[in-house]
Amino acid sequence: MTDVDINQKLQHPRRSLGNRHRSQAIKFLKISEKTENLNWAEQSAKQAVLYDFTNPENWKILTKIKIVKEDTEGIRAVLKELFTILGRDPELLSQLKNIDLIENGMDLLNAGLNVDPLDPDKWAEDVLGNEEETQKFKKRVETLDLRDIRANILFSRRIERLRDFNDEELFMHLSRIILAQRPSNHETWNELGKLHERRGEFDDAWFCYDQAQTYFPTVKVRDRYKKRMEAKMDGEAAIPWIEPIVKNRVDFLKKMQDMSTPKNFKNNLEDNREEIVIDDYKKIIALREQGNLSGAFFLARQLAAEGDNEAKILVKEIMEEMNNGN
Repeated sequence: MTDVDINQKLQHPRRSLGNRHRSQAIKFLKISEKTENLNWAEQSAKQAVLYDFTNPENWKILTKIKIVKEDTEGIRAVLKELFTILGRDPELLSQLKNIDLIENGMDLLNAGLNVDPLDPDKWAEDVLGNEEETQKFKKRVETLDLRDIRANILFSRRIERLRDFNDEELFMHLSRIILAQRPSNHETWNELGKLHERRGEFDDAWFCYDQAQTYFPTVKVRDRYKKRMEAKMDGEAAIPWIEPIVKNRVDFLKKMQDMSTPKNFKNNLEDNREEIVIDDYKKIIALREQGNLSGAFFLARQLAAEGDNEAKILVKEIMEEMNNGN
């Protein structure tokens, strides 16, 4: 695994494996007089980060090993990976220029972790109940690039803390932004669906469960929701449950498509020339070429919802492309 490829196909953190590999890295580092042991320490540290990116100790041991090896580019790659998870903040990334990373790399890492804790509960200590910090976080989510799956998971966990603090409206607003950039985040779709269902917003709940089951067909959240709705009783008669009509499904997907490009890099993807009307398939091609796979996904799903069989095939292709990290 290369330094720039730490973010391969990681899905959700696996803390026990991360801890195990970090322990191995520490052991090999202690006996690192031999280059071979130092290389083993580095490989174990990389695995620790790969399996659990939410533990700051994993990042620290990897950075420490890079410093011992005097691997400037390796330190730079580790810091960039961390800043990517923290939302690809251009201000953070700019700190890497013209800095002696052998001397200052660990300080930069610690600064990033202190300002932006990976532990959502530690993050919540400084934000929940603080209106100023909450609004700063809201504006940040509205502008950051959260397409990286780890960044998406991290910020999803943070907004769950807002929801648990009874800030449901903000949770719904921010979850849509997060999901628009990474529609494969089925757990957050499911959580958003539960909230809509509890609030009696049944069509919105169906949209969310539908998205979750689209990505993970074996997780039958949409089907179970339909059964719950059909089982609801109104006196002696069952309330008939009708799935949202196609137009409403398409409208929902269109809104998600419009939100799929964060503000801070949207201008880089837009063509400033006079807009030319093109068909939806060409738009999908253009979105994929621009790297906006989420936008392409939602547009393809709109066409699929209207019964377009070719679009259904495209949906699967784009899902695979997103899952492969392209």
